[in-house]
Amino acid sequence: MQRKSVIIQTTVKAPMKTVWKGWLDPKHVEQWNAASDDWHTPKAISDVREGGRFVYTMAAKDESVSFDFTGSFIEIIDYEKIVTQLDDHRMVWVMFENKDDEVIVVQTFEIEDENTEELQRQGWQAILNNFKKYIETL
Repeated sequence: MQRKSVIIQTTVKAPMKTVWKGWLDPKHVEQWNAASDDWHTPKAISDVREGGRFVYTMAAKDESVSFDFTGSFIEIIDYEKIVTQLDDHRMVWVMFENKDDEVIVVQTFEIEDENTEELQRQGWQAILNNFKKYIETL
Protein backbone atom coordinates (compact mmCIF):
# COMPACT_ATOMS: atom_id res chain seq x y z
CA MET A 1 0.00 0.00 0.00
CA GLN A 2 1.35 3.40 -1.02
CA ARG A 3 1.46 5.89 1.85
CA LYS A 4 0.73 9.57 1.47
CA SER A 5 3.83 11.77 1.28
CA VAL A 6 4.48 15.28 2.55
CA ILE A 7 7.10 17.64 1.14
CA ILE A 8 8.89 20.26 3.24
CA GLN A 9 11.90 22.42 2.48
CA THR A 10 14.30 25.09 3.62
CA THR A 11 17.15 27.12 2.17
CA VAL A 12 20.40 27.04 4.14
CA LYS A 13 22.95 29.81 3.73
CA ALA A 14 26.06 27.65 3.96
CA PRO A 15 28.40 25.72 1.66
CA MET A 16 27.19 22.35 0.40
CA LYS A 17 29.96 20.46 2.26
CA THR A 18 28.85 22.02 5.56
CA VAL A 19 25.18 21.21 4.91
CA TRP A 20 25.96 17.62 3.86
CA LYS A 21 28.20 16.92 6.86
CA GLY A 22 25.72 18.58 9.22
CA TRP A 23 22.93 16.32 7.97
CA LEU A 24 24.88 13.07 8.34
CA ASP A 25 27.47 13.47 11.12
CA PRO A 26 25.98 12.19 14.41
CA LYS A 27 27.75 14.91 16.42
CA HIS A 28 25.90 17.52 14.36
CA VAL A 29 22.59 15.60 14.34
CA GLU A 30 22.62 15.70 18.14
CA GLN A 31 22.70 19.52 17.96
CA TRP A 32 19.71 20.13 15.67
CA ASN A 33 17.41 17.09 15.66
CA ALA A 34 14.46 18.31 17.76
CA ALA A 35 11.03 19.68 16.93
CA SER A 36 10.80 21.94 19.99
CA ASP A 37 13.02 23.46 22.68
CA ASP A 38 11.90 20.92 25.30
CA TRP A 39 13.19 17.97 23.21
CA HIS A 40 16.69 16.96 22.15
CA THR A 41 18.71 14.14 20.64
CA PRO A 42 21.15 13.04 23.36
CA LYS A 43 22.56 10.22 21.20
CA ALA A 44 22.89 9.70 17.46
CA ILE A 45 24.59 6.82 15.67
CA SER A 46 24.95 6.59 11.88
CA ASP A 47 26.63 4.07 9.62
CA VAL A 48 26.52 6.31 6.55
CA ARG A 49 26.57 3.91 3.60
CA GLU A 50 23.92 2.20 1.54
CA GLY A 51 22.58 -0.55 3.78
CA GLY A 52 23.95 1.17 6.90
CA ARG A 53 21.72 1.96 9.85
CA PHE A 54 20.99 5.04 11.92
CA VAL A 55 19.62 5.36 15.44
CA TYR A 56 18.71 8.78 16.82
CA THR A 57 17.52 8.78 20.42
CA MET A 58 14.98 11.57 20.76
CA ALA A 59 14.00 12.55 24.29
CA ALA A 60 12.14 15.12 26.32
CA LYS A 61 14.67 17.24 28.18
CA ASP A 62 12.79 16.57 31.44
CA GLU A 63 13.49 12.83 30.84
CA SER A 64 9.79 11.98 30.93
CA VAL A 65 9.82 10.16 27.58
CA SER A 66 12.22 9.08 24.85
CA PHE A 67 12.23 6.93 21.75
CA ASP A 68 14.65 5.74 19.09
CA PHE A 69 14.11 7.06 15.57
CA THR A 70 15.65 4.27 13.48
CA GLY A 71 16.12 3.16 9.91
CA SER A 72 18.49 2.31 7.08
CA PHE A 73 20.22 4.23 4.33
CA ILE A 74 18.85 2.97 1.01
CA GLU A 75 20.57 5.32 -1.45
CA ILE A 76 23.24 7.97 -1.04
CA ILE A 77 24.43 10.23 -3.85
CA ASP A 78 27.02 12.55 -2.33
CA TYR A 79 25.93 16.18 -2.09
CA GLU A 80 22.70 15.40 -3.91
CA LYS A 81 20.36 12.80 -2.41
CA ILE A 82 19.76 10.59 0.61
CA VAL A 83 17.02 7.98 0.70
CA THR A 84 16.22 6.21 3.96
CA GLN A 85 13.68 3.68 5.07
CA LEU A 86 12.45 3.94 8.63
CA ASP A 87 12.00 0.74 10.61
CA ASP A 88 8.21 1.12 10.28
CA HIS A 89 8.77 0.86 6.48
CA ARG A 90 8.08 4.52 5.69
CA MET A 91 10.38 6.12 3.14
CA VAL A 92 12.16 9.47 3.45
CA TRP A 93 13.87 11.28 0.56
CA VAL A 94 16.17 14.27 1.07
CA MET A 95 17.39 16.26 -1.91
CA PHE A 96 20.16 18.88 -1.76
CA GLU A 97 20.45 21.54 -4.47
CA ASN A 98 23.35 23.97 -4.60
CA LYS A 99 22.14 27.46 -5.53
CA ASP A 100 24.83 30.17 -5.48
CA ASP A 101 25.95 30.41 -1.81
CA GLU A 102 22.92 28.50 -0.49
CA VAL A 103 21.64 24.94 -0.42
CA ILE A 104 17.98 24.11 -0.92
CA VAL A 105 17.03 21.09 1.16
CA VAL A 106 13.82 19.34 0.12
CA GLN A 107 12.59 16.51 2.32
CA THR A 108 9.75 14.19 1.36
CA PHE A 109 8.44 11.75 3.95
CA GLU A 110 5.66 9.20 4.09
CA ILE A 111 3.23 9.91 6.90
CA GLU A 112 2.30 7.50 9.68
CA ASP A 113 -1.20 6.72 10.94
CA GLU A 114 -0.99 7.84 14.59
CA ASN A 115 -0.80 11.63 14.14
CA THR A 116 -2.53 14.01 11.75
CA GLU A 117 -0.81 14.94 8.53
CA GLU A 118 -0.63 18.58 9.65
CA LEU A 119 0.96 17.69 13.00
CA GLN A 120 3.55 15.57 11.21
CA ARG A 121 4.23 18.36 8.69
CA GLN A 122 4.71 20.87 11.51
CA GLY A 123 7.01 18.57 13.49
CA TRP A 124 9.22 17.61 10.56
CA GLN A 125 9.36 21.24 9.38
CA ALA A 126 10.35 22.38 12.88
CA ILE A 127 13.24 19.90 12.84
CA LEU A 128 14.27 21.10 9.38
CA ASN A 129 14.11 24.70 10.61
CA ASN A 130 16.39 23.75 13.54
CA PHE A 131 18.79 22.18 11.05
CA LYS A 132 18.94 25.42 9.05
CA LYS A 133 19.41 27.53 12.17
CA TYR A 134 22.19 25.30 13.50
CA ILE A 135 24.09 24.92 10.20
CA GLU A 136 24.04 28.66 9.59
CA THR A 137 25.93 29.17 12.89
CA LEU A 138 28.84 26.91 11.84
